[in-house]
Amino acid sequence: MDKLKATRQFISALPFSSALGMEVVDFGDGRATLSMPYDEALIGDPRTGVIHGGAVSALMDTCSGAAVMSRREGTGVTATIDLRIDYMRPAEPRQTITCTAECYHITRNVAFIRATATDEAGGTPVASAVGAFTFERREAIK
Repeated sequence: MDKLKATRQFISALPFSSALGMEVVDFGDGRATLSMPYDEALIGDPRTGVIHGGAVSALMDTCSGAAVMSRREGTGVTATIDLRIDYMRPAEPRQTITCTAECYHITRNVAFIRATATDEAGGTPVASAVGAFTFERREAIK
């Protein structure tokens, strides 16, 4: 099974990813893009209709893990070690949020990512993230 198919199955099998409606938009060597449609069940502030930051956080974490899983040198297995998310503005109500993550460096056991979440309005990102994930090289498996 190829990594894209495996990643799509993995993400759709995660209860929170499924509940948030996450979908894999793009997937390649060290890069991933996932989207999350607007859903009233995810509103964090009923007065404004803004999606809760926890949903954005989950999208960014999942997308970052997918970017790590896409690395050719890896086995496709990863877990979050550390993830720092900076929220820059609320996402516009009734808009899909899209996250793009890049795994820009790997060591023997750690992968480093940077990610950006945007809404359909464009301009300033909703949030940005940097993080570290576990990384398992193919040749390490015996």
